[in-house]
Amino acid sequence: MIVPGSNVARHLRQAALEQPEAVATLSPLSVGPDAKVVHARCSFRRLDQESDAAARIFQAEGIALGTRTLLAVRPGHDLIVAMFGLLKLGAVPVAIDPGMGVRSFLRCVRHTEPEALVGARAAVWLSRTPLPAFRSLRARVQVGTTKWRLLREQCASAEPRPLAEVSPDSPAAILFTSGSTGAPKGVDYTHGMFDAQIELIRRTYAIQPGEVDMPMLPLFALFNPALRMTTVTPLLDPSRPAAADPAPIVAALRSEQVTNSFGSPAVWGRLADHCERRGLSLPSLRRVLIAGAPVPDGLLAQLRRIAPQAQVHTPYGATECLPVSTITAAELLAHHVAAARQGHGTCVGRAVNGVEIRVIREVNGPLRTLAETTACAPGEVGEIIATGPSVTRAYHRLPEATAAAKIADGDRVWHRMGDLGALGADGLLRFLGRRAERVRTASGDLPTEAVEPAFRAHPDVARCALIGLGTQAPFVPALVVEPREGRFPADAREREQFIAKLRACAEGNPAATRVDTFLFQAKLPVDVRHNAKIHRLQLAKAWTERLRADRLNPLRRLFR
Repeated sequence: MIVPGSNVARHLRQAALEQPEAVATLSPLSVGPDAKVVHARCSFRRLDQESDAAARIFQAEGIALGTRTLLAVRPGHDLIVAMFGLLKLGAVPVAIDPGMGVRSFLRCVRHTEPEALVGARAAVWLSRTPLPAFRSLRARVQVGTTKWRLLREQCASAEPRPLAEVSPDSPAAILFTSGSTGAPKGVDYTHGMFDAQIELIRRTYAIQPGEVDMPMLPLFALFNPALRMTTVTPLLDPSRPAAADPAPIVAALRSEQVTNSFGSPAVWGRLADHCERRGLSLPSLRRVLIAGAPVPDGLLAQLRRIAPQAQVHTPYGATECLPVSTITAAELLAHHVAAARQGHGTCVGRAVNGVEIRVIREVNGPLRTLAETTACAPGEVGEIIATGPSVTRAYHRLPEATAAAKIADGDRVWHRMGDLGALGADGLLRFLGRRAERVRTASGDLPTEAVEPAFRAHPDVARCALIGLGTQAPFVPALVVEPREGRFPADAREREQFIAKLRACAEGNPAATRVDTFLFQAKLPVDVRHNAKIHRLQLAKAWTERLRADRLNPLRRLFR
């Protein structure tokens, strides 16, 4: 049923009416030799007008209510304009990580069968090649061109365009998961789910109108008009965020007096190191959200030093349901570091208001209703599930994946997070790692987060990953270590010294002491979205094959 005022794009219209001259976006124009960034400024009124103009351009090309539209625009002002232009029409943007690789990207496009493309020049050019993935397209709009800007200028002075009438359950977007432990899947979002997410984020983190945000993950920029926050686009490649030059990002955080920022541990690690090396602080930050992978204790302590006025939060969630829980670095460091290093899992806090978390006994295969689940006792390790107003109900055109991940509960739906965890009587959730990544050994299962925190405490460890060596269970547990820059062992003696110190870190953690094989790798494979989630299954396969080849051909070891 159509419900007036359900279109999530109304939040931008309201911001334009309530604070028309407030700055909505700050977009990088140039970078000086001192790393200072010059930004173009756009007000909320202008942003509303430009997205109205974009909607008119899209409509003229045949994009309308319900049109699935592949959105392939670089993060920044144009992405926000295009996204709200599509939402105003009631079209359904399809957002796919470009960094996942061409083959995976094309597979996602082909599965979704978009009817239109709104994209940068390279995306439009690619779509005109005879690739099967683009056969469903019947309209293309290229953004960023002179023609695009002129058309927007011509349309921007018109009267405000009425928003498409939708219901809270109307499709709003298809957002793809990162695919860190499997194939990326499109998640169906509705206008009502976006509304719920906006409200959860606002309430959970006490965000106030007039704040300034630098989102290191492009998706989060799309919430800002609804939260009345200015968006400062960071100078980073969204497919390689951890490779960004920290100097202009830090300069912009300081010069634009950013109050809020979300990023992965990989990004914040680079920024924190840069600040500490140069004696810089980030005094304007009130709030830092860091997620995408477990956050090292040392990084949390660094962030508290360089951003002394900020509350540092480590939220837990997924594309299918965000946020689920949250905890501050202050609480984490004061009360939960020792437990994590002893093998009890990483504390990810309490459920945010409106979300309910349970830990259930593991079941392989679908669970049709909540009645088929069995709750774990407090502290018992099991599978994490969550429900709430922002929990999505389905994967796009994937009924089997939907059945495997969703549990019906009357009008509610629970999402199976795919993670292991334990819920205490105090409501605190401890994360033990992905179900698919635990290592099944001859002496029992080893969850990754029962083991890795002990070794992450070593000051020379940048990243580490528990993997299982072998082609089938039981596997041999091994730890693959990515040393910090300049700390890679140069010879057998340094390697044994490093391993001895790692074994010392494992003392007091029964799970970690079961690891007797240590391997070193210069860079671990990570996801494209956060550059922080380690591809442990890929790593396990590669090392299994490598060690098998070494056994079959000992000469390989001599010349490696």
